[in-house]
Amino acid sequence: MQESVETIRAEFEERLRFEELLSNISARFVNIPPDRVDLEIEESLKQILDFFKVDRCGLIRILHGKGAWQITHLALSKDVPPVPVGVDLPTSTHPWAYNKLIEKREVVCVSRPADLPAEANVDKQTWIGWGIRSTLSVPIFIGESVGHVITFNSVKTEKIWPEELSPRLRLLGEIFVNALERKQIRLEIEERLRFECLISDLSARFVNLAPDQVDGEINRGLRSITEFFDADRCTIGLFSENGARLVRAFDYYLTEAEPAPESMSKEQFRWYLEQLNLGNPVVMNRVEDLPPEAEKERQLCLLKGMKSFLSVPMARGSKTLGSCALVAIRAERIWPEELVKRFRLVTEVFANALERKQMEEQLRENLREIEGLKQRLEKENIYLQEEVKLRAEHTEIVGQSLAMRNMLSQAEQVAPTESTVLIQGETGTGKELLARAIHGLSSRKDRPLVTVNCASLPPTLIESELFGREKGAYTGALTKMAGRFEIADGSTLFLDEIGEIPLDVQSKLLRFLEEGSFERLGSTKTLHVNVRIIAATNRALGKDVKAGRFRKDLYYRLNVFPITIPPLRERPEDIPLMVAAFVTKLQKRMGKAIETISKKSIYIVR
Repeated sequence: MQESVETIRAEFEERLRFEELLSNISARFVNIPPDRVDLEIEESLKQILDFFKVDRCGLIRILHGKGAWQITHLALSKDVPPVPVGVDLPTSTHPWAYNKLIEKREVVCVSRPADLPAEANVDKQTWIGWGIRSTLSVPIFIGESVGHVITFNSVKTEKIWPEELSPRLRLLGEIFVNALERKQIRLEIEERLRFECLISDLSARFVNLAPDQVDGEINRGLRSITEFFDADRCTIGLFSENGARLVRAFDYYLTEAEPAPESMSKEQFRWYLEQLNLGNPVVMNRVEDLPPEAEKERQLCLLKGMKSFLSVPMARGSKTLGSCALVAIRAERIWPEELVKRFRLVTEVFANALERKQMEEQLRENLREIEGLKQRLEKENIYLQEEVKLRAEHTEIVGQSLAMRNMLSQAEQVAPTESTVLIQGETGTGKELLARAIHGLSSRKDRPLVTVNCASLPPTLIESELFGREKGAYTGALTKMAGRFEIADGSTLFLDEIGEIPLDVQSKLLRFLEEGSFERLGSTKTLHVNVRIIAATNRALGKDVKAGRFRKDLYYRLNVFPITIPPLRERPEDIPLMVAAFVTKLQKRMGKAIETISKKSIYIVR
């Protein structure tokens, strides 16, 4: 009776000691930061080792996807040989135990190797190699599957494992596994928060950013994501307009390595570019993972020292702008699906920024073009408002004489060229009408012909009228004014009565004909315009040159293609046609219908 009481007391004390151990170990993991979990498990295993008087105590993680397991935490007593920690161990080293623990979810309890069944011969040899004489292994469940195993080894002696030891060992293992699970969840949450901060920071960088600042922020963003994803390089490539070539646009190196290719064409790397155009990410954990049709891509990876890479397309709608790639150079990398999804989100930030930059640059270019057209239309409108009379009257040249046909033939010949034309003829022969015909047949016909009658302008104002003036250039110049040369930019300028231009203005006109440039009156800024000159005169400029009234060099610049309009007295056969044309025009103005004209009347006109 006394012996029974002592036994009960000893069992009770043993249970109290275990409860105290269990409570102490549990307390270790209350509010523990993730970076201390592994250390506390190691310390707890040492306590368990001493408490249960075993030689080895370890925690094993089951790697279901690999068909392997790994000793993650281990405690050893003195003079006990170590076993491989942190190494993936194939199930072939312990096939019987793996089947019993993982498949059947049963406890493995072996007091001596001789107790093992024949089918456990491989396990027996492994245990002998590790010096195991007795072992107790208990599976720890995560949901419905076995995620970990906690195990005891006796190396120095064979050991009988009491039946109550298994549930106790399972309780201790569950404390460790729960701590590891909490650690993993906290790490995932922290990682998710870090990623959300990264996305938020990247997105904020491009808010209200000017187009010329986008490239700099993308370069800074590449550094951030290269460090976040622990890669060695991050590269952005953009497709050419026809989509046949991927051109490197941005590149950041965390590790010195061979630079990425400047560009990749479809002829060179068809498989890779087709994947991107289809919207598929290209995930390469090892060079050997590339398919046979990507042989050129494999050779490039070997040449550039790329051990692993992840490339995702940057798309906006149905259009693929380019790609963003992470590259591992120091060692091979595994790119899990979750990482690929996160990286794709990051590249969308860059894609949005690049698209906004392109749109804003295009918009600014369009606005500049619209502003230029607006200014040009304003100048033309001012000019047209200043015209004294409409030019609709001068839409045709009347005449079928040989002299007129020869003249028109010359006009048709010179019109498509950019040559300067000098029209000579007596007053009233229609020099301006011919100038309009030449302009109408030229490539500048879509712009209005700008006309200046040099004889009608005072000598003091002709320079400002032609070349423009700045505000305050002379007394009475209250505003800035664009000259006729600026108004005629891209068109034709007709200088009627060119012989009336003063000598000082002739030199400025000569400079324009030679260089295509001039300055406004009162300004030192040189302006360049594209203007074709057609000049006309009723004077014999050759005589004026000899008399010193007209510059010889300017005369030769103007007289590149001379056309002379014959007077009416030299082409009398055109008189009936002109009479008919004037009658047709005047009868509408007078409200009368004139059907015939007598020859007598025509003869009187002659």
